[in-house]
Amino acid sequence: MRFVKESIIRAAPERVFAFHELPDALERLTPPWETARVVQAAPNLHTGATAIIETRLFGLIPARWVARHTAYDPPRMFEDVQVSGPFRSWKHRHIIEPHADGAILRDEVEYEPPFSVVGQLMSPFLVIPRLRRMFDYRHQVTREWCEGQPSTENRGGM
Repeated sequence: MRFVKESIIRAAPERVFAFHELPDALERLTPPWETARVVQAAPNLHTGATAIIETRLFGLIPARWVARHTAYDPPRMFEDVQVSGPFRSWKHRHIIEPHADGAILRDEVEYEPPFSVVGQLMSPFLVIPRLRRMFDYRHQVTREWCEGQPSTENRGGM
């Protein structure tokens, strides 16, 4: 299955990429309503770097998500894949392209939901709305940081 979220960010592609390289970017990008905790942030976006997140499926079932970066091409793209976690498979490409107004930020997620056929049937009702809400939030956080003035940035989070 595939999910794509695309936004125009009024900032240079290098600035959009730089946001994702902040040491606390993953924490910043985690919506406050998500039952997720960053156990280990990846030290950087380079190939091989690993992040570990604890979350809960349906708010109840504990799940540990281990993601490893598998591609790194600044300031255009980086990719992470699920090594272990709640999905049967997950590959997430973060793509940043030049645009007349700044940059296009595109998140492309290829995934296979848990629970086989039942998961695929439920994905439009459970997974897609959750991804849409989460990536709307992530793009808004990215936009606010990238379009803000450097002197007013708060590196400590939101």
